[in-house]
Amino acid sequence: MRITSLGYRTDLALLELGGSVFEQRPDCLVVRTPHNPTFWWGNFVLFPQPPDSGDVDRCVGVFEHEFPDAHHLALGFDGPGGSLDDLAEFTGAGLNAEVSSVMTAHDVHEPPHPNRSAEYRMLDSDDDWAQLVELNVVNRDDDQDEAGHRVFATAKAATSRQLVADGHGAWFGAFVDGNLLSTMGLFRASSGLARFQAVETHPDARGRGLAGTLVHHVSRYGFDSLGARTLVMVADPAYLAIRIYRSVGFETTEHQLQVDRRPR
Repeated sequence: MRITSLGYRTDLALLELGGSVFEQRPDCLVVRTPHNPTFWWGNFVLFPQPPDSGDVDRCVGVFEHEFPDAHHLALGFDGPGGSLDDLAEFTGAGLNAEVSSVMTAHDVHEPPHPNRSAEYRMLDSDDDWAQLVELNVVNRDDDQDEAGHRVFATAKAATSRQLVADGHGAWFGAFVDGNLLSTMGLFRASSGLARFQAVETHPDARGRGLAGTLVHHVSRYGFDSLGARTLVMVADPAYLAIRIYRSVGFETTEHQLQVDRRPR
């Protein structure tokens, strides 16, 4: 299956580096992450485009056949465009549909109000990575079980740490008095292309310019150390953080379509 979406192309590149496996089917691509089975978007089915009318049950059936023991449902649809209208039948069936903004930058500048008081550096020690897990747990959605999410976050951090150790990129944080308050990763997806991962800020530290300053800092690392010509960021268009990315030079160039059902 030829992937045309920049969002999914970089998703798959980093998943493969992290140990995920792909299985080609006649009409879709099955993505599995055996070492982290509760990682929804590491265990999903990617279709070439949204299905024709009346084909929702078939798509759901493909996932259930490929992942019979999964408690979640995750379907992706390739292509650089699209809108929620293309996924209306899925929402009508009670599923959650999302259209994310795929943002790119070929250069960056400082945010309007950079934060100079924090320390911006790569995660290095065991404590740094443990703080990453805790920050991810703090930022989980209200309906997500803490213990279950901690299992996912711990496995995801271990994968990210291995990617760093293997030389594919780095994970960064903004620290104040030794406390990790904002964080994100950046990894090489292919020659000249690097992808941001998991931009997060502690709820009590938002609005202080930490994330924007860190995005600028990490972007410079991407251009200067990874040799990237294009940086890719995938963001929720309805979330306030998208303004942070725009403030340093990112622009929306594509849209990414996906459907999910969270564990009951």
